[in-house]
Amino acid sequence: MSHDGVRLHGVHHRGDGDLAFVVGHGFTNNVRKPYVARVLARLARRAGVVAFDFRGHGRSGGRSTVGADEVHDVETAVLKARELGYSKVATIGFSMGASIVLRHAALGATRPDAVVSVSGPARWWSRETAPMRRVHWLLEQPHGKLAARAMGVRLGGSWVQAPESPLEVVARITPTPLLIVHGDLDHYFSVEHARSLHRASCGHAELWIEPGMRHAESAATPDLVDRMATWIAGNVEDEG
Repeated sequence: MSHDGVRLHGVHHRGDGDLAFVVGHGFTNNVRKPYVARVLARLARRAGVVAFDFRGHGRSGGRSTVGADEVHDVETAVLKARELGYSKVATIGFSMGASIVLRHAALGATRPDAVVSVSGPARWWSRETAPMRRVHWLLEQPHGKLAARAMGVRLGGSWVQAPESPLEVVARITPTPLLIVHGDLDHYFSVEHARSLHRASCGHAELWIEPGMRHAESAATPDLVDRMATWIAGNVEDEG
């Protein structure tokens, strides 16, 4: 249960050590989607995994705010991982989830030990690609909201006031280790999103531009997942 009363559904893959990965999925996804489940299973080979459906997605309650109130969902999952006995907790987000873990690390009450953003936007209302124009149709048009529900997403109302964008808050994540991962063939958000986040971090973040990679969980190869897990483990050990 999130602190604002939304009941969240999640999964836990028990790890042997003291490190857990808290994983946030992309828009329209959930922990039962095959390519999300593959990422979780791969991560579970390296550490514990706490993953959940964001509000308004999958089997969680509530309505999606597409990145605003979902910071509370990440906060709940990080606290759950601590409650399960993990002394080190890293957050990993994909696409919408990437924007949320960045905002949580900058603004949340419980700071993670490391953060990984994969295929994330730097700013809101990006319409530079055809897939993002389709996403905005889902969010803004009555027929789009019906289509979103058919895809398993229950949308809330429009933002009364836009939350801080990832670009506006990423510098606040310092000194927590931060990795920004983006594919050079991403068809939702251009590579410039990742580069602008890296610049805004004032050089604190590490940036990986992945050749041949497209977008988010469906493009995350086993090799990439392993490298991200290794990066987290190394940085968490350095911090500890």
